[in-house]
Amino acid sequence: MFQSRVVASILKRNKALLNNLTSNLKGTSTPRFYSSYSTANAVARSSFYGFRFLPKGHHIPSFRKMSTVASVGTEKEGLKLLVTAGPRAQKMVGIWLFGSAAWVFSMVVLGGVTRLTRSGLSMTDWKFTGRLPPLSDEEWLEEFEKYKQSPEYKRVNKGMSVEDFKFIYWMEYAHRMWGRALGVMFALPFSYFLRKGYITLRLGLRLSALFALGAGQGLIGWWMVKSGLEEPATEYVQPRVSPYRLAAHLTSAFVIYSGLFWTALSVVMPEPPAASLAWVKGAAKVKRLAIPVSLVVGITAISGAFVAGNDAGRAYNTFPKMGDSWIPDDIFDMKPVIRNFFENTSTVQLNHRILATTTLISICGLWWATRKLDIHPAIKSLVGSTLGMAALQVTLGVSTLVSYVPVSLGTAHQAGALTLLTLMLLLNHTVRRPSMALLKTLPQVAKTCDRLAL
Repeated sequence: MFQSRVVASILKRNKALLNNLTSNLKGTSTPRFYSSYSTANAVARSSFYGFRFLPKGHHIPSFRKMSTVASVGTEKEGLKLLVTAGPRAQKMVGIWLFGSAAWVFSMVVLGGVTRLTRSGLSMTDWKFTGRLPPLSDEEWLEEFEKYKQSPEYKRVNKGMSVEDFKFIYWMEYAHRMWGRALGVMFALPFSYFLRKGYITLRLGLRLSALFALGAGQGLIGWWMVKSGLEEPATEYVQPRVSPYRLAAHLTSAFVIYSGLFWTALSVVMPEPPAASLAWVKGAAKVKRLAIPVSLVVGITAISGAFVAGNDAGRAYNTFPKMGDSWIPDDIFDMKPVIRNFFENTSTVQLNHRILATTTLISICGLWWATRKLDIHPAIKSLVGSTLGMAALQVTLGVSTLVSYVPVSLGTAHQAGALTLLTLMLLLNHTVRRPSMALLKTLPQVAKTCDRLAL
């Protein structure tokens, strides 16, 4: 009885395998197991590094023909593509998103120039849709009269000529209109890609959230400027925007940039670079260190916004000491104590110095801890580049401070903060865990030919 059951089970299993093989041969010239293998690797090869893992002459099935199979098959294996309409659609959406991220980067730089030239308070009103600039002498005089009513003119720029006013007005006007142009540049391609069906629901929701945050950024900017148009508490205080609102404005810009850049990477590089399980394990170790380091980088950037908001860079223009001492005596003068970390010039600058030093030490530690790991060469290169950028950023910060914050160095320092954040984002994206579809195809150790090709 038992033997008959075993025989029946074997026959039944062989019959199922035979039927499966027959259906595969009828439906396609490629066996099912090879189709799964090629699907996983086609996704990997669509990334920046994928083509390097292939031996010469290896045939790649057309991704366009496999797009439906890939999108379904990879979701089962843990990989969900953001763009499933083929490599051409991936490339178009990726270029658009990288372009949008670069535009936001330029907005941050232009905003830094606007702040450092004290141009941000030159326009005393705001309209969501924008408006034409003054085109006649009468219109310029009208705008100048509005500015003369502001606290900044009365306490800082009293006696300014119309020509000097035109310069700061054009700076602020360019900053505002550049932001509105970004909105148009983002919305039009977004609508086109939605109509073409290139964008999945998940990607569409993410981009809609980023677009809404970008629209809100204009409101945050005016909310910030409005604080600088109010009369200061005492006659001895120069009018300036609220450090809290400036930090909110800059942090929001950093969040929008990070979201766009990360999403662009996910579109063009759905799989991280990997050629062996050993490299995947090494990348996991790097990831455990990179996440807390990225957090320190982000906090340091936000603390820089409070330095800008309090004009703290124009105090204690010495390094490494702050004046004649290492720690000023007035760092806890404000009550409650927590206010000192956001409003006290001495404390804000000391806090930023400590955080910047911590960032540099953390990135040095990241480089030291990963230098002997068996990891992908791209990851090693990224860690080294991040270390070099961190050293350059600290050098720029010190140079800006001791030079009493010139516009050129101050702008470069702000751009450096975003560049360092960009490298950390790229590093974190590169050390992600691959999908199960790709993991199943990887050898334990990278082949010699793969190492030489890289």
